[in-house]
Amino acid sequence: SPRRRAAAAPAAAEEEASALAAIAARAQSRVRRMLQLIIAITAHNAPEGLAVGVAFGALGRATADGVVPAVTGLGGAVSLALGIGIQNFPEGLAVALPLVREGVPLWTAFSYGQLSGAVEPIAGLLGALFVTRCRPLLPVTMALAAGAMIYVVVDSLIPEMHAHGNGALATQGVMIGFVTMMVLDVTLG
Repeated sequence: SPRRRAAAAPAAAEEEASALAAIAARAQSRVRRMLQLIIAITAHNAPEGLAVGVAFGALGRATADGVVPAVTGLGGAVSLALGIGIQNFPEGLAVALPLVREGVPLWTAFSYGQLSGAVEPIAGLLGALFVTRCRPLLPVTMALAAGAMIYVVVDSLIPEMHAHGNGALATQGVMIGFVTMMVLDVTLG
């Protein structure tokens, strides 16, 4: 039966190649989702930095109609910076943990998580310097940042959690995060 073995060899090689292609496609899909998340979080940090920069840059400045907005007080600016700073911790983890899962060393993944937030202080400086021009754009940039994060969560994170049997944990995490941000919004004003 050497003929049977010779005929079966190409079929086995083809099956193995097909299995390897499927594994590569799954890995490529994971990398694509991971990069999408990193880019969205990094892009999301720029408007947050602008918001903090505008809040601090506008201290004591009135708008064109002579009104001094509530957030321009030092307490409002500090509250905004504190609220954004607190929510940056899970964002850094959202960048670092998928990298660790893919085999990136812990400190390298941690560094990438930190780098994803590096745009925030740069945007903050720009916001403070150009407060009169950035203020009208603030609602739009914040809406774009929120939309980017909601898209990533709905498109990638929640389905990924459900696919791995962690649907209840994902839902609980979303609810805890929502309640935490609402408490911070009410208490920090």
